[in-house]
Amino acid sequence: MTAGLHWFRDGAAGRVILDRQEALNALDLLMVRAFAEALDSFESDPGVLAVTVEGKGERAFCAGGDVMAFYNAQGTDSTVGADFFREEYTLNRRIKRYPKPVVAFMDGITMGGGVGVSLHASHRVVTDRTLFAMPETGIGLFPDVGTGHFLSRLPGGMGAWIALTGSRLRAGDCLDIGIGTHGLDAASSVEAAVGAVSAMEGDDVDAALAPHLGEPAPGSVMEAGDAITRCFAHRDLADILASLDAERSDWAERTWTELGRKSPTSLRITLRQLELAATASFEDELRTEYRMSQACIAGHDFMEGIRAALVDRDRQPRWHPDRIEDVTEDLVARHFVEPSVGDLRFD
Repeated sequence: MTAGLHWFRDGAAGRVILDRQEALNALDLLMVRAFAEALDSFESDPGVLAVTVEGKGERAFCAGGDVMAFYNAQGTDSTVGADFFREEYTLNRRIKRYPKPVVAFMDGITMGGGVGVSLHASHRVVTDRTLFAMPETGIGLFPDVGTGHFLSRLPGGMGAWIALTGSRLRAGDCLDIGIGTHGLDAASSVEAAVGAVSAMEGDDVDAALAPHLGEPAPGSVMEAGDAITRCFAHRDLADILASLDAERSDWAERTWTELGRKSPTSLRITLRQLELAATASFEDELRTEYRMSQACIAGHDFMEGIRAALVDRDRQPRWHPDRIEDVTEDLVARHFVEPSVGDLRFD
């Protein structure tokens, strides 16, 4: 156990509880390591039939990763940027390949690093409080933690829309898109559902969860599904923007404005990421993301995005370059080469 994360066996369940409420349960390196330790212990325990993942408190499951650690390490010889992403992505893969069911309760804000420890679980339970997003292009990063593999496989440009705009999705949207696999009944609770998993005598997680499931409020994203397809099925950012311009609707105008707030470099590299991820294995996508993460740490926009969002909080990032047309192919390509710290490798 460590500050910010608790894990223990509870009957048939191995429970992981993210408990850093003052930071909306954002992951730091110690939490990532404790999570990995928990999975090691639960895998070797024959009494653990499933792993549950919860966020402490009512506001967030997990709002992301502790990016301030990277900002504070600027100008030092700290390896936290390499260490965190390497170990976080290794944890994401561990969850996806885990030999026992993993049940993530996406209750509250679920973004960034929180998506990484839930989206790859076998069971992804959304609630009336779920608020899902991958908002990384707004801080000079890209949708990481293995989401490129998932988003690139969504039909009709949906993945590109989620990745580029960072749009926020509610529980009904998550079920419609396939981000969530189960919806928690409003009359039930995460604690009750976890208790049902803990009380299992067999390994039928679906049967244990069934009495606690229900239909959340309907989502609204699919109402714009046709427009999303028309605008975001393109592989080129200029074509996406041209399609939004041609759409001439309030939705298209809002979306255009939102894209204008994002890092132009992040938008370009994210589209390239999705193109590559569409035919890559999950492991290869994580390797690509690791390369991208190290390039972003060494670049300008990621640190500038953190400054604007979390340090000065002026919400006025000064991107460089600040126009999409000035993001060169050479700059994009730099994000996809092996970093000086070496590639991400799996045992």
